[in-house]
Amino acid sequence: MKVIFSRKGVDSASGKCASAIIDGKPYSLPIPTRMPTATRYRDLAPTMAALARDLSNGGLNAERACHLDPDIDPSALAAGRPAGWRGALGQASASLSHLRKNGVGPGDLFLFWGLFREAKQVGGVWRYVGPRIHAVFGWLQVEYVIDLGSDGSLALEKRPWLRDHPHVRSGWSDLNAIYLARDELTFNGRKLRGYGVFDRPLVLTAPDAKTPSIWVAPRWLDVKGGGVGMTYHPEGRWLGGGRLQSAARGQEFVADASNRSDAINWLSQMILDHTRRTEGGL
Repeated sequence: MKVIFSRKGVDSASGKCASAIIDGKPYSLPIPTRMPTATRYRDLAPTMAALARDLSNGGLNAERACHLDPDIDPSALAAGRPAGWRGALGQASASLSHLRKNGVGPGDLFLFWGLFREAKQVGGVWRYVGPRIHAVFGWLQVEYVIDLGSDGSLALEKRPWLRDHPHVRSGWSDLNAIYLARDELTFNGRKLRGYGVFDRPLVLTAPDAKTPSIWVAPRWLDVKGGGVGMTYHPEGRWLGGGRLQSAARGQEFVADASNRSDAINWLSQMILDHTRRTEGGL
């Protein structure tokens, strides 16, 4: 199994702000876009729309188009979801080429991370109250990969519940695909949901770091501790003791965990620890 650390959400370049952590829960804010999409910030759930507006100082206003992707939160849109909806991730151009080059496909697991800051309401307006950190906010295990090409709307003939996803619209490049989530994870024998947003983030940034990009990685990933490493991160970026200088460029960091039991245990325990569970683990 491959594990992909996939950077998503607003940052200092896209949106010129950070996503929010409120009362311990992460809210990943979608980036503004000029690519095909049916979604504007006004279409997001009320809290998300208010966070985007306030934390960007009005830059991400109600009428701006946004790229809601990965689409893994059933409550992200104010209007709700059509019958049959489930999580999906779109990818295109160079990032899609990188995923294909590294053989990412069914059974592989995306961990979505981004730039976050704690926030709270001050006088009825959302404001940051904490430092910038990198954190994982959600996950998706792939069941199918659909090559969409430039007119992704063709995918709606068989899967109309994808109607809100930006990559199923016309106007993309020929390098355009969508990764559909499994309903349930298929590793470690546990009944866990195949996609979703964490109830609390997994912080990647080291506690004493002066920049969000210094991470503490699990042992199975640390190349200086016998780990598998990941793309975009040659040995010189691994600082010892699990610390990593994460790459500024590259959206999809691919790690080949194969059948390592330590990686599987880390992943399943992380998802258990960072999500709400109803009876049966879903």
